[in-house]
Order: sequence, then C-alpha cells, then structure tokens
Amino acid sequence: MARSTIERKEVVVPTISKERLEVAAPAIANPGPLGLSAFALTAFVLSCFNAGFISAPQVVVGLALFYGGIIQIVAGIWDLRNGNTFGATMFCSFGAFWMAFAAILIPGFGIAQAYHTPAALETALAFFLLGWTIYACMMFLATFKTSVALIAAFAMVILTLAVLTIADFGGGPTFTILGGWLGIMTALAAWYNALAGLLVSVKSTFQLPVGPRS
Repeated sequence: MARSTIERKEVVVPTISKERLEVAAPAIANPGPLGLSAFALTAFVLSCFNAGFISAPQVVVGLALFYGGIIQIVAGIWDLRNGNTFGATMFCSFGAFWMAFAAILIPGFGIAQAYHTPAALETALAFFLLGWTIYACMMFLATFKTSVALIAAFAMVILTLAVLTIADFGGGPTFTILGGWLGIMTALAAWYNALAGLLVSVKSTFQLPVGPRS
C-alpha cells in the first residue's frame, strides 16, 4: 500500500519595509512659515503705530486676536504634533502675548480703565513688557542650534521689547519711536525666516540663505 504524502506549503507573510511605511505615512506640513508670518504682520502694524505712522493702536486689535493670536497658537499646537518643542513654545507663547495685548486695548475687559492715571497704566505695561523681554532672552538662548536668520530675528525681538519697556518706565516718546522702528525691523526679520521656510516647502530653485547651525 502506497503511503500518501502530505505536502506542506509555507505561508509567506509579506513584509513592509520601513521605507514603504515612511512613504505611506501622511506628510505633516511645517507650521513655521505660518506662525512667523502671523507674528511679523501683527508686529509690523503695532510698530507702525509706535513709530508714529498710525495715530491710534486699535487697528492692531483684530490682528492681535486672530492672526497674531489664534493662528499663532494653532501653529504652536501644530509644532507639538511635529515634535518641535521650541516651535511649539515660541508660537503658543507669542500667540498668547498678542491676545493679552489685544485684551488691554479692548474696553470690555476693563484692563486699561482699572488704572486711574496714564502713568499708572504705563508702569503696568512696562512690567508686562519686561516679563516678555525676559522670556525672549530665554528663547534666544535656545536658538543657537537653529539658524543665523532665526538668531537675528530673536535678537531684534529682545531689542524691541527692551526699548519699549524703557519707554514705559519713563523713557519718553523717543524710546517709543525707536522701539517702533526696531519692531518694523523685527517684522522684516520674521518675514525673511517665513519666506525662507516657504521656499523650501515648495522646493523652489531660488532659496534664501538662513545659515543653519545644526
């Protein structure tokens, strides 16, 4: 009697390489250009007021709430998803800065009205700006491994906030105007970084030099 043989067939399980997984994973965009653009435009408009080109600061309220505020916070949360702690900290913090500044200018919040004299309000604003100057210095130390362009932008932020702090501590309109001009230069530096990031994202043949440090 012939013995029956049982053929065993190996089941081959297809493997997916790491490279194929990376290709299949959805790309997450860089929120840096968005956050930097939001900061730049809001800073530019407020600085035009400080420099004397605009007669009243109320025009910046909408920008400070929605573009410099909400959109910048969205960019920060976006950077959290990307694992970028520096970007998340920077954008969420400065987004909150603009929203807090807008609240001071909105009568319904009653912040400015709580100070009975302009001098008292200026002193309070001076401490407000001083705190943000200290924060900007802390963030500046974290830029040393990013790029020369971003280091320069944060240096301008520090100078702008410091000069405006001196103005509100009694430095007078000269420091306010100087802070306005420095703020315009800060906005230009932020726009430069934003444009550099955009050109990289669209793989443009023309690139702006940023001097990467890492």
